[in-house]
This record gives sequence, structure tokens and C-alpha cells, in this order.
Amino acid sequence: MNMRIFDKNLQLLIGKDPELCSRLSSAKTTTGRYTFIVSRTGRAVPAIVDSNGQAHALHSAVDPEKEAQRLADALNEGWSEPGFAVFLGLGSAYTAEIALSAGKASHVLVIEFGIDGVAELLGSREYAVLGDPRFTLLVDPDESLIQQTILELYNPCLCGGIRVLPLRARVEQDKEKFILTGEITQRAIDKVSADYSVQAHFGMRWFSNIIRNIGIAQSVNQNAPNGAPPNGAPPADTVAICAAGPSLDGQIPLLRSQRESLFVIATDTSLHALLSGGVKPDAIVSIDCQHISYWHFIGNDSDCADIPLFLDIASPPLLSGFSKRPFFFIGGHPLAGYLRQKCMRLPVLDTSGGNVTYACLSLAEQLGAKRITVYGADFSYPLGRPYARGTYFYPLFERQQNRLSPLEARVSSFLYRSPFLPPENEDSKSKAVPCYETGSLRFYRKSFEAKASSMSAEVIAEPGLGMPLEIRKKTGEPISGGQTIDFAPNKVMMDSNEFLDQYKKDIKALPSFDRNMNLNANERQVFTTLLPLLAGIKHRHSGLATRELVETAKAHCVKEIEKLRIPRMNQE
Repeated sequence: MNMRIFDKNLQLLIGKDPELCSRLSSAKTTTGRYTFIVSRTGRAVPAIVDSNGQAHALHSAVDPEKEAQRLADALNEGWSEPGFAVFLGLGSAYTAEIALSAGKASHVLVIEFGIDGVAELLGSREYAVLGDPRFTLLVDPDESLIQQTILELYNPCLCGGIRVLPLRARVEQDKEKFILTGEITQRAIDKVSADYSVQAHFGMRWFSNIIRNIGIAQSVNQNAPNGAPPNGAPPADTVAICAAGPSLDGQIPLLRSQRESLFVIATDTSLHALLSGGVKPDAIVSIDCQHISYWHFIGNDSDCADIPLFLDIASPPLLSGFSKRPFFFIGGHPLAGYLRQKCMRLPVLDTSGGNVTYACLSLAEQLGAKRITVYGADFSYPLGRPYARGTYFYPLFERQQNRLSPLEARVSSFLYRSPFLPPENEDSKSKAVPCYETGSLRFYRKSFEAKASSMSAEVIAEPGLGMPLEIRKKTGEPISGGQTIDFAPNKVMMDSNEFLDQYKKDIKALPSFDRNMNLNANERQVFTTLLPLLAGIKHRHSGLATRELVETAKAHCVKEIEKLRIPRMNQE
């Protein structure tokens, strides 16, 4: 153990991970976890000692650097640009060093177990790679830390593909831990891929909608005193959330009979079905950025004009015109968060569940509801039916049908867009009504269940045709409302035109992309707002290299902002 080398390695690490440095400083370095041999080329090679006292070299005992070069070259096979590498096991980090120095990897994440053993390794040689901002070391991480780290570091647009490479001699000595780590890593990669897929489809539209809604949102602020929504708790302790699943057809009579005691929050998709059934909601929520959202309101203009309409700032701009009382909120888009920080204090609503029913649940919680009953939340296709009667789905498909593609064919095509999943348990198999569930619908259901179970309010799902919701019952716990948010006029910190002008200047001023570029705090924020847009452009122009992609996105932003002609607000 060379303390001078050990201290030098900690100095490289302390600025990036002081907590890990503290753990390493307190670690035992005399456990004999490793012994060290010298290769024929004179390089130190750590050998891990097993329970029988036998040493297993982690790298080639002949030429570890040549071996590392070969492994680093293999990282780029099939990729046009450097990718993201996850190494299971640290060893002497020869491959990581070569991969980063030679541009074979955009980022390297190393996951290792045994803090004492890592301390021994850091006392054996200088790990220059520890100071590289593209290198991250996790030691004894739990599942949440692994997932969080990958979600934070890995962006497919900027980092390219991703590969997991085990240091085999090291993995063999802690096989169970590393197998579990590989599974956790794969789940995190799957989540990144799912998020990226959504961004790829909607990134360009999100950006376009947000910048066009800024001026509208400020106009709403000016006119809000003419009719603000409930500020704080709803007028009743009991709230009804109405989704648009097929079960809503049979539940509307029950909902109508209890209408006077309920504050009804409707998803935009369920609006027409509710109005047709004689139930006028107290609030409507819409989060979809697609223009198909207009179909939920067309034909209901006069019926919903006086209903508060809660809109994600990334919603289609014309939607706010369907209500005299529109109220914008901030979802999960980074540009929306930047807008809230720099321009106006719009309220924040949790939309991480991915669908509008989840957003309704978040709104009910934020408005202080104590008891929430959910209607029409099937999260599946019971009997092969996608939506309740009266929703946009059937009139739209009827308009689009022709002799070669009748209504039945269009509905079937919609249902089979994604493969159906097998039932999760025997109870699902024995359900009287067959329910068809896709990966997205299962994710929506599980997210909704987790949200409902974590809330202080009591959440009950009205029995229906679809997948039964498993919500933890709150036994013996006091029922209280959530932390209420204020939907009164929001403080405007900067005129919309001034904000967009400054935002355009900041985008133009961003330096050309480089994996080692050093951005200041505001530049990082501005660059982050572009990430979903990068995914959208990459989806349409897959051949763009990363630097070209960033420049294309910057040019697109500037062009979109310059298209706008937002009237100046009256400052008097």
C-alpha cells in the first residue's frame, strides 16, 4: 500500500465524489483482498484472492495494456460514434483509461463492491482516469443509486449506444452481486430507452407548443381575476376522477346519482362521454401535446366553456381557447422548468406517470382532496374495447374508414399496435372479462397504483371491467388533504417576448458541442432544455453526428422563436 499514491488518487476524486473519498479514507487497506503481480511489460496487475487463498489475475499477465486496447476497440463495433460503457469491476482500469483517452467511449461508469478492496487498488497505482469528468465510480451501490446514476448520466442522443462489460475474473468472485447489478443496470437502460422513445416522438412538438403557449399563459394571468378556479381545497372532501376506459359506460349512472356530493375531475378524453351521460365535470385536465387532443373538445365548446381547464404548458396552443378559465401548469419538460424559473411562476403538477389519469390524481392531491374515487380507469382493453362510448375514438375512426379499411380494421390496428403481455398472476387469468394489457398500459397502471398508495388521501377505484387496481388501504391512518397549490394569477418575472429574445440569444451563444466542454450554470440549464428536442431531431435525422445534431437543434430553436409574433403585454 503506497499512501502517497493513495492520497493522490483521492485528490483526483474528492471534487467529484467527496462522500466516496470519505469512505475510502476510513477503509481498511490491510485485508489482503488483492495481491499484485508484475506483467512481462512491467505493469502492475491486481489479482483477487478467493476464500481458498488462490489469486486470480484481473488482467493479462503478459501485456495488460494491449489487452485493454483490444477491449476498448471492441466497444465501438457497430457504432458510428463513441458510446457509453458500464464496467462491472474496477481492476486497474486500463480499458477505461484507453477508451476515454482514445475517444472510444463517451462516458465510463464503473460499478465495484468492497470498499476495502477498492482502497487497496487505489494504493497500488495512479488512476488518472478518476479526474476525468467522463468517468464515474460507484462502490457498494444499492439499486436506487445505480438506477439514478444511469438515468442522470446516460442520454442516448449525446452518449450514443450503451454496453455492459464484465471484468470476468472479478465478477466470478462476487457472482450474485454482479448478476443482480447487471439486472438492475438493464432495467435502468430499459427505462432510459422508453423515455427516449417518447422524447423522439414528441420532442419537436413539445418545444413548439411550449414557446407558443408562453404568451397565452401570460394573457391568462392578466385575465384570471375574472374567474379563478378553486384556490386550495375543492368544494367537497370527496373527489371523483373520471378516466375514459370502457368501464365508464356502466359507471356513469352511479356517478350521476352521487354528483351533488362530488368534485368531478375529468380527463380530456372522458369529457364527451361524461357530458353525453349527463355529468358536467368541475375541472378538466389535458397533458397530451398532440393535435388529436382537439377532438376531445370539438362539439362541446358551449358545454365546457365555463369549466376550468388545466393544461400542461406543452399542450397544443389552441386548446386554451375551449375554456374561459384555462390554467397552465408545469409538467416534466426541462424547458417548462426553465420557464418557471426565469419568466413566470406557474404551478408544478406531477405528470411522471405518463398519462392524463395520473395527472388528474396529482391535481386532486394538490387541491387538498381527502377521498378520491376513480371511475373508468381500466388500464387495459377489456373485451378488446379501447375506450368508453362517446369518446373521440369512434367518431374519428368512422370518419377515416373506407371500403378497404373499415371501422373494424382500424380499431383492430389500434389495438394491436403493441404486443399484449401475459397476465401477471392467476387472479388476472381467472377474471371473467378478458383484459388485454400492453407494456405502456401496465406501466401506467403501476405508476398510478404507486402514486395512489403513497398519498395521504384515501383513493378508491370503482370496480369495472378492466385490470383491478391494487392500492394500499390506509388502515388506522388519519386522512388529510394534500399540500395545496395556488392557481391564482401567477407572478410574471419577465415579459414573454423578452424571455424568448433572451432565450434565443442564450441558445445562439452555446459553444459547439464537445464532450469535455465546460458550461457555466446558465449554459447548462439552457442546454438541458434542448435535450428532448435533440431526441426528436435525431429520430428524423438519424445520420447526424452529435455535434451536427446539437447545431441543428440550436438552429431549429432560433427559427421557431423567430416565427412567433407575440403581442407585447400591456405594462400599464
